[in-house]
Amino acid sequence: AYEGYTSEYVILELQSAPEPKRSDMLSLIEKYSVAVLAFEDEAVRLANLYVEYGIIPPRYLMDGTHIALASIQNLDCILSFNFQHINKLRTKDMTALVNLREGYKGIIICTPMEVLENEETE
Repeated sequence: AYEGYTSEYVILELQSAPEPKRSDMLSLIEKYSVAVLAFEDEAVRLANLYVEYGIIPPRYLMDGTHIALASIQNLDCILSFNFQHINKLRTKDMTALVNLREGYKGIIICTPMEVLENEETE
């Protein structure tokens, strides 16, 4: 029912994850034919704006890059269990404002269960 996407940024992060998590997560990309989006300078620029506005801490620029890449690719939503820097109300609201100012739509950030919950009730 859905098209899955990930990015080279996620692949890069997974490369440094401990085993067996690294192999397990990387195998899911292949198993479910998840499209891998390439690095984009515009995603880095937009992520740096999130940092500049205090939405994402500088140390977690990669988290902002995930949001930015999904935004510039015009994806519908980001599924995340990262409640520290991605899936929290302030990040959702503020990245949407920055996105609109920069000519992109706001992106929905939610957990996988929220998507599956909606799917089961339809």
